[in-house]
Amino acid sequence: MKPDTAGALFMVLAMVGFGIEDALFKAATSSVSAGAGTVVFGLTALTLSALGARHAGVEIWPRAAFRGWLLVRNIFEVCGRLFFALALAYTPLSTTSAILQAAPLVVTLGAALVLGERVGPRRWAAMAVGFAGVLMILRPGLDSFRPDAIFALLGMVGFAGRDLATRASPPHVHAAQLGVLGFAAVAVAGLVILAFEPARQAPDGRALVLLLITGCVGVLAYTALTRAMRTGDVSVVAPFRYSRLLVALVLAFVLFGERPDAMTLAGAALIVVSGIYTLWRQAKAGATAPTALDQPVTESKDRT
Repeated sequence: MKPDTAGALFMVLAMVGFGIEDALFKAATSSVSAGAGTVVFGLTALTLSALGARHAGVEIWPRAAFRGWLLVRNIFEVCGRLFFALALAYTPLSTTSAILQAAPLVVTLGAALVLGERVGPRRWAAMAVGFAGVLMILRPGLDSFRPDAIFALLGMVGFAGRDLATRASPPHVHAAQLGVLGFAAVAVAGLVILAFEPARQAPDGRALVLLLITGCVGVLAYTALTRAMRTGDVSVVAPFRYSRLLVALVLAFVLFGERPDAMTLAGAALIVVSGIYTLWRQAKAGATAPTALDQPVTESKDRT
């Protein structure tokens, strides 16, 4: 099998895994508070990631975790995880997943404004189209506006900030160590949510099992993502990350009975098309494609 084909398959496998992770977490939070569910999920995945780091022969906790850009990354990671967990708990899965797809556009915007990367007029236009798609989903000022969709928007911004900071982080930090940091951020985000929740609800047996499975699936998906970015050419593999939205829409329809309306689907389509075009233009310009997933990213040279 050609490397690009294998990389694309690993990317699709990773996106299926992340879609299942999101659906399992949403199902679990029907009988457990979002804070408690996030803590259990984070600790489960953190334990597995730590074992993975030890197996890889690297320090479980990188020494640079609380310095420079890696500290900035960790702060954005906590914020992204916090709001994304709230979005999964209270916002339709289809809406949350659609808004998340705009993260690569925000990363590109941040790279131009913060890191000084050159962005041409075509990519600026693509970003404008993608952000228009986000507005079509949010619909601020209209009767159909959902205030809880702001959770998904803030989570997406947090993940984009995380990925942008990762691009400037030390390249020697191993992917397994970033996984440990990422899932530790999940647990911290859960504790923050718990501190402000008016009613804390501990997981029952069903929810606990779902959350434990969620942690396992999340680590497996992250592993597949790492493999994808190291197997094929980034410009070929990265666009397949948008398969996550299709997985989310199917799971939302089958498991939660969600029926996104035409404007939501149209907005999602604009986000995906503009994101794929941005990745293509970025690859053509010889830049590194940005990462925009609602889970820990790989080493800074690996971008999705």
